[in-house]
Amino acid sequence: MAEAKAPTPQRAAARPLSPHLQIYKLTWTMAMSVIHRLTGVALYAGTLLLVYWLVALAAGPEAFATAQDVFGSAIGRFVLFGYTWALLHHLAGGLRHFIWDLGYGYDLKARMGLARGTLIVSLVLTVLVWAVGLSIG
Repeated sequence: MAEAKAPTPQRAAARPLSPHLQIYKLTWTMAMSVIHRLTGVALYAGTLLLVYWLVALAAGPEAFATAQDVFGSAIGRFVLFGYTWALLHHLAGGLRHFIWDLGYGYDLKARMGLARGTLIVSLVLTVLVWAVGLSIG
């Protein structure tokens, strides 16, 4: 059986180091991957807010009026706008990954276009959803 040797400073210095963030520069695809994960986490919190709203609806008119006041405030609307964007950005990111799963979009130009498109589409759709929602009442 081979005997294990304790690492010496000379042997530790000779081992290769893994690349780190100091070596890589941030790219659009890296940023969208991180944002996709963050929006997934944010959707959990937003879903809890949705559950609060539904429970308030079931609890009666007073509880529902309180929930409506919370969500109708400036901070509440800002949070709901962020939830809408997180939902649509996560959807767009999922479609980007679906395109990759089909075997398309791997060249540099397509990857960059899909990454930028994810951000642009999510912002445009969020504004569109809110514009329609506010115009309806």
